[in-house]
Amino acid sequence: MAEFHYPERLSLARLPTPVQRMDRLSEELGVNLLVKRDDLTGMELSGNKIRKLEFVLADALARNSTAVLTTGGLQSNHCRATALAAVGLGLRPYLLLHTPDGEPPPEPDGNHLLCLMVGADIRYIPTEQYPDSDAHLARWALELIANDERPFAIPSGASTPLGALGYVAMVDELLGQHRAGDLPGGNLPDAIAHACGSGGTAAGLAIGARVYGLDVKVVSYAVCDDTAYFHQKIDRIIDGAAQRFDGLPGSKDVSYEVTDEFKGVGYALSTAEELAFLRDLARADALLLDPVYSGKAFRGLVEELRRKDRYQPGSTVLFVHTGGLFGLFPKRKELEL
Repeated sequence: MAEFHYPERLSLARLPTPVQRMDRLSEELGVNLLVKRDDLTGMELSGNKIRKLEFVLADALARNSTAVLTTGGLQSNHCRATALAAVGLGLRPYLLLHTPDGEPPPEPDGNHLLCLMVGADIRYIPTEQYPDSDAHLARWALELIANDERPFAIPSGASTPLGALGYVAMVDELLGQHRAGDLPGGNLPDAIAHACGSGGTAAGLAIGARVYGLDVKVVSYAVCDDTAYFHQKIDRIIDGAAQRFDGLPGSKDVSYEVTDEFKGVGYALSTAEELAFLRDLARADALLLDPVYSGKAFRGLVEELRRKDRYQPGSTVLFVHTGGLFGLFPKRKELEL
């Protein structure tokens, strides 16, 4: 591929994020299991979303925006990161959050609490209306324009062709860590696994592997919807990036896999078995995962490693820890500690 030149980008994340080896699980599962700690991109700006927002919010500032609007679930890591990053940049945050009944909970907690802490203007819609969230944002934007704001709308997860560049850049970062000798075991990954909730991370990793010549299997563990939905959505992001930016491949020239086997009973809903896995992992390996995204994906990865079907024994498998620690707190009663 020709050399790719990135558009304007902010410096919001603490990069590069470290890569650690899961020694106990590596021995148990017969692979070199690594974790890319993107939960350490910051504290309030932690998680994978901030990589995307470095590009997306740079665009918002270039357009002289005064406000940003975005949407997600009540415990959306993306909405929390967007709200805090926006305030830090002098932009006013407006959030459209979905809840089962379209009402806020009696007591704010986790990501929702942090959004309120920074003064985000929040509206709530029933989860059944969430598929129409872009239309809700468009109407809200018109209201803000009438009040002399210059709003910039960001789709769920910042999963746009521009936002996906955050994970194209992560592949370059990973290769740099390999050259510097900072990957445990010294090998580049044969597979990269991650949680998939809006498709932007998967698109970026697939593009990045192609752009930088990394021979790797990208595996996306869906936490909602289904495999067909995400293939369509991820392909659309990839093709949008190829159309917008010279030097990027289209969906026919990249490779990735999606599985929806481990999404559980629904988005942001947890079973007792899923929460027990998080608790046991924390006690055995001191790795804290969230119940909405990284927890479901890592559980799926471990299960498939035990089956020895998708991943080869002895291979190096990298899991991208996409953050979400604040989402643990609303589950305190269900965790049965």
